[in-house]
Amino acid sequence: MHLIVVSSLDALCRQQACEGLAAAHPGSPVVLHDLLENGLVIRRVYSGPIMLERDETMLEHGCLSCAVRLDLVPAVDRLIEENQGQPIIIGLPPAVPASVAVSALDRGLGRPARVSSAILACAPDAVEDHIWDPHTLFESGFTPVADDERTPGEFLLGELAFVDTVLPAEPDIVPADPVGRKRGLHLIREVAPHADIAPGAAAVRPGLHRYAEAVARTAPGTIQEPRPDGNGAGSPFTTVFQHVERPLHPGRFRQALGILAQGCCVLRGQLWVASAPECRIAIQGVGPRVWLENVGGWPEGRPGKQPAVRALAPAAATVIAATGEDLDPEEFERLLRNCELTDEELASGEGLHDPFGLRPAS
Repeated sequence: MHLIVVSSLDALCRQQACEGLAAAHPGSPVVLHDLLENGLVIRRVYSGPIMLERDETMLEHGCLSCAVRLDLVPAVDRLIEENQGQPIIIGLPPAVPASVAVSALDRGLGRPARVSSAILACAPDAVEDHIWDPHTLFESGFTPVADDERTPGEFLLGELAFVDTVLPAEPDIVPADPVGRKRGLHLIREVAPHADIAPGAAAVRPGLHRYAEAVARTAPGTIQEPRPDGNGAGSPFTTVFQHVERPLHPGRFRQALGILAQGCCVLRGQLWVASAPECRIAIQGVGPRVWLENVGGWPEGRPGKQPAVRALAPAAATVIAATGEDLDPEEFERLLRNCELTDEELASGEGLHDPFGLRPAS
C-alpha cells in the first residue's frame, strides 16, 4: 500500500493539492486533519467529493505531533485494511511537518505500507514573502498553537529540504501573480535542488521519497550541491558557496555575520569557531532570522567531515552557502577569510572569548 503525504502552510493550498491528487487517483481515500484551538482535532475522510466520515478528538496538550501520532496513524491503519489497491492521500494540518507524519507512520502502522511521495503544496508567488516574514506561525495565523515559535519561512525551508516533490498551488482567494510565481519557482529550485516540481497533481511521480536521504538533507549544517543543470535562464537567485580551513575568530565572525547574512534569503552550513574548536557549529538563516547551533563533536573527532548528502567540500571545516540576489562571491570570500585565525593567533594557543555561547556546559 502506497501513502502520499501532503504538507502545507495553509489549508487552501492543501485542499487544492489533495483534490488534484484525488482526481489523478480515482477511488483513493483522502484523509484530512485539522488542528483547531484548544486542541480539537477534526478528521475527515473523503472518497471523491463524498465525505465518508468525520470525527473529532480532543488532545490534552494541543500538540501537533500528538495529533499525528494519536489520530492519524490509527485512521490510516484502518483504511489500509479497508482499501486495497489505490494509494491513500494524507493532507496534514497546516504547518505540521511531513517528517513528523512520515516518521510516525513508519513506526506506528501495523500493516504493510510505505510513503511513496512526500509533497509540499505551496503558492510559489508567496514563498519569498513567507521567508521574510519575521512573525511566528501563530502570529501570522498559520497555527493555533501559541507557543510555536517557528516562522513561516522556517517551516517552508524545512519542508523543502525534506519533501521529494513540490506541487504549486494557486488559491482562488488571492489573484495569481505571474511574475511572483516565476520568482518563487526559481527560488524553490535554488534552495531545494533535489525536489521535483510537478506542473500539476497528475504529473506527480510516485516512488521518489527516500526517508533516509530526506532526514539527512534536514540535518543541521548540511549543504546540498546545486542542480547539475543550473536554475534555468533568467533566475534572479544565485547561491554562493564558500569554505575555509582555519578556525574562525569568534569576535571577527560576529561582526561579519550581519554583513554575510544581509540580503540572503537562506544561509546554511557548518562552522569551526576557535572559541569552541571541538564543536561542529551549524549555521542557519531564513529571511531575517539567523542562528547558530552546537550540534556536537566533529565526525572522527576532528573538523573536516561534512555529514550526509553529497558534501560540497569534505576537506573544509567551515562551509557556508548563501542564497539571494546580487550576491558578490568575492566580497563573501573576503569577509570569511578575514575571520580566519592568523598565524600569530594560531601559534599563541590562547583561549578566545565565546560571544555566541557555543561552548558546551562544563
